[in-house]
Amino acid sequence: MPKMKTHKSAAKRYKVTATGKITRRQAGIGHLLQHKSESRKRKIFKVVSISDTHRKLISKELPYKKYSR
Repeated sequence: MPKMKTHKSAAKRYKVTATGKITRRQAGIGHLLQHKSESRKRKIFKVVSISDTHRKLISKELPYKKYSR
């Protein structure tokens, strides 16, 4: 059987924590920041874990997901 390949864009976008949770960056922080409030920007800069509905989809893209520093 051939080896499964990791989806490289998914590997760059998502990180796996030591407990196995998958985290991602929030959207909306790339540009157009001057009209957003400071509190809104602080919330957007944080890293969040992915929702349960996306966990299966992202796990398929990362077949060899391991915790890495």
